[in-house]
Amino acid sequence: MASASDIDAGTAISQRPQALSLFDLVLYGVTVLAWGFSWYALKLQAVITPEIALFWRFLFATVLMWGWAILRGHKMNFPLRAHASFAALGLLLFSTNFLLFYHGSREIPSGLLSVVFSLASVFNIVLGFVLFGQKVSRTLAVGAVLGFSGICLMFYPEISGSTWNLAALAGLGLCALGTLSFCFGNIVSAKASAQKISVISASAWGMVYGTLLLGANGLAQGVSFQIPYTPEFIWSLLYMVVIGSIVAFGAYLTLLGRIGSARAGYATVMFPVVALGVSTVMEGYTWTVTSILGLMFALGGNWIVLSRSAKK
Repeated sequence: MASASDIDAGTAISQRPQALSLFDLVLYGVTVLAWGFSWYALKLQAVITPEIALFWRFLFATVLMWGWAILRGHKMNFPLRAHASFAALGLLLFSTNFLLFYHGSREIPSGLLSVVFSLASVFNIVLGFVLFGQKVSRTLAVGAVLGFSGICLMFYPEISGSTWNLAALAGLGLCALGTLSFCFGNIVSAKASAQKISVISASAWGMVYGTLLLGANGLAQGVSFQIPYTPEFIWSLLYMVVIGSIVAFGAYLTLLGRIGSARAGYATVMFPVVALGVSTVMEGYTWTVTSILGLMFALGGNWIVLSRSAKK
């Protein structure tokens, strides 16, 4: 049961009465676009062991993030207590979350991956209620359900065409656990923000711990750290390092501290919309009446959650 101080510390993930600013909307758009394109880049990364692909991604991202933090004069010296939070970020947000999705993606379609990850908006609301006793407005619940229903409609052909054997169900379970790990990472990040630790500082240290965990995992498995020097892999690695890690996480975690996890997390519902657009151009995805209707539902639910009525 959360104490009053815990609830106070978690106010960054509660619903706020003020309207979204232009900066909030820009952060929201950057987050959706950056991670929306990352599904295609993730597919190009799947040619090697997930632990190694992620190790190199976050190793380079950590160097860039630290360089940015030092250049901007962010505080980087913190007491041991703060490092416990940084280690939790590394475990939940910068390693386990991705590992579960990379492994789960081997058994289920890429479109279904996006659908599972869009559950983060629902998980955030549930965790806020269970851990912090946050009330969920009827409008917020309707918007979340409408948006999620739209995503399901958009990917209905892929979902209905999946082979529901034990391997597929295991992959789905891994992705659901990965989404839950992402949501717990949201809570840790929000508490760090409430303690006046900047997003850049927390992310830089979190990436250090995440990279160490991924490297240790790779060593324990005895796998090669060699990467293929193909244009596709190098391009996808650069995208994941700069856009998928630095830009996307910086935008998302900043948004998280500004408008709360319920609304910031709902950005994950829109990732499949962008992913589907990329698939249309790069993979020849065919639009149907069902997918168009689903897009309307998703955008409608998104508007409801971001509107002032959802915060009353």
